[in-house]
Formats: sequence, structure tokens, C-alpha cells
Amino acid sequence: MTDAIPLARTDAALIALRRILRATEQYERELAQAAGLTPAKLRVLQILSAETGRQAPPSRLAGRMGVSQATVTALVDQLEKRGYVLRERSVADRRQLLVRLTEAGAEALAQAPDALQQNFVQGFQALHDWEQAMLVASLERVAAMLNASGIDASPVLTLGEIGRPRG
Repeated sequence: MTDAIPLARTDAALIALRRILRATEQYERELAQAAGLTPAKLRVLQILSAETGRQAPPSRLAGRMGVSQATVTALVDQLEKRGYVLRERSVADRRQLLVRLTEAGAEALAQAPDALQQNFVQGFQALHDWEQAMLVASLERVAAMLNASGIDASPVLTLGEIGRPRG
């Protein structure tokens, strides 16, 4: 009987992990269909939308997303092709490049379904401090069990590489 309990818990844990993966996949499909965006591209638009003047240097985008400047460059390239952002020189410092959200980008952002990540953030922030700490510790433990502790990842809920062209 003692072997059945851990097996049931193991199955329950694997089912929960699979549900998380499937929710992420489903959200990505809905986002791609509704707005033609990946979660990472949506995050760029969200960050720009919240910035003063709806613009920011690529370094700020990279820092906010926890990714490299090269990844941001790839994302901005793809968004620029769709007319969602523009690259412009700063008026204050002509050496500085800024990425600006266009009206088309703002419209795509408005049409995007509610972000899975935003739902998580709202739920997570509603938890008590000790619950947040426990959940982070548990998730870090799961990542270690999957030999994923050393994998570089940004705080964007998506599958695969976030700079990869997909939508």
C-alpha cells in the first residue's frame, strides 16, 4: 500500500506538469490566431505600451524580459516587419536607438487574448508571502528534478526559444 501512495502522487504531479504545458501550448495557439504573435512578441508590445512615449531602448527591453540584446533584436526585427514597432533615433541623444510602439502594434496588443502569464502573475501576487516563497522553492525543485536548473530562461511563459521566428 505504501508504494501505491507515492505512485499516485507521482502521477498527480506529472498530470499537473502536463496541464501547465498544455495550457501554455493552448495559449500560444490562441495568441497566434487572434493577434499573430508569440508570447515573447506580445511581451515586447506590453512593455512598450507601458513606457513613457510608448518607446524604449532595446537594452531596457532586454533587461525587463531577462533576455539577451540579440534576442530582443530578433523580436524587434519580426515586429517591425509587421508594422507593430519602429526603430528611431532618440531626439535627446542621436546615438541612442529607441523602439517605438506603432498604432498597429497597439491595436494588435488590444486584440490579444488575456495573457496566461498575466493570470499567473495576478494569482501569484494574491498569495501570502510564505505561499509565494514555498511555490518558488517547489518550482525550482521541479526544475532541478528535470535537470533544467541550468537552462537560461526569461520570465515569459512560452515554449521553446523566445527569439525564434514563429508568428
